[in-house]
Amino acid sequence: MNSATEHGGFVITKNARILRFCLGVIGFASLLSLSAPAYADFPCDELEGERNAVYKDAGYCFKTTRAIRAFGNEGCQFKRLEDVPLSAGDRKKVAEIQEQERENKCPR
Repeated sequence: MNSATEHGGFVITKNARILRFCLGVIGFASLLSLSAPAYADFPCDELEGERNAVYKDAGYCFKTTRAIRAFGNEGCQFKRLEDVPLSAGDRKKVAEIQEQERENKCPR
């Protein structure tokens, strides 16, 4: 799949989906008032958003409120993560993201 998807007549790039995810996580008002220590959370949030973008593009139905708020479940087809058909490239990307999440000690 390509890095842009159409949603409600708009083309949403991967970066826009990640921003949408982050805004859903921390809220727009919070984004405006971030202090330097709060930026420490961004690498994990960005990694999670990147990983979830791969799953969204492949048709995964999210379960958490946070992911549903960020990505929605419109058009989802697969309720179990292990049923989501990922290309070899997408599997590699997810594995690399998960490795980085482990290195950063991101919460799961």
